[in-house]
Amino acid sequence: METGAKKVKIAVNGGIAFGAKLNAKQLMTLSKYMNEDEELELTTFQQLYIEIPENRKEEIIAEFESVGLACYPVGNFVKSLRTCNFCKGEEREGMPVAKELNRRIAGKPVPFTLKVAYTGCIIGCGEPMLSDIGVMKYKDHYNLYVGGKAKGKDAEVGFLLKENLKPEELYNTVDQIITIYSQEGKKRETFYKFWKRVGKEQLIS
Repeated sequence: METGAKKVKIAVNGGIAFGAKLNAKQLMTLSKYMNEDEELELTTFQQLYIEIPENRKEEIIAEFESVGLACYPVGNFVKSLRTCNFCKGEEREGMPVAKELNRRIAGKPVPFTLKVAYTGCIIGCGEPMLSDIGVMKYKDHYNLYVGGKAKGKDAEVGFLLKENLKPEELYNTVDQIITIYSQEGKKRETFYKFWKRVGKEQLIS
């Protein structure tokens, strides 16, 4: 690991798959860019934060992606999708839909960090009802929740905004919500506060 270069922090994970896992090759690749006394920060949203030389950012991200790591910006962006562990299989629990939703939204700039969660059944292991935006697969359709809050004395579950959505309807609705939040949210206004301020009519207009 080179020293002295200015560093930038990025988020990485193993992508959306059966469980939140990293293989040996991925771990070895990450370790190439760490000193012996450095640590990886594991977030509550299934991401690892690592600092890499800014002048080699694109090169290193390409190397990470070549071993199957997904890379995302850190800061006021839409987080990569938090998911359940897809215990019943890819098609049954909608993993292709989760992958496509993540591809469309992760990394978009927003007024404040936005957390989106997905779960493939009504057990809710991905905790969709405690996230800013949550998706729960129910049979062959998808229910969409907004405004969940996991922390604080005012913690509450999300509001069921729409139900029985088909995949394309789900993608479009989530994208619309994020666009409205990006355009009309105040600087550093959390989605929870934004949702309380604007209400459901403005999100689904």
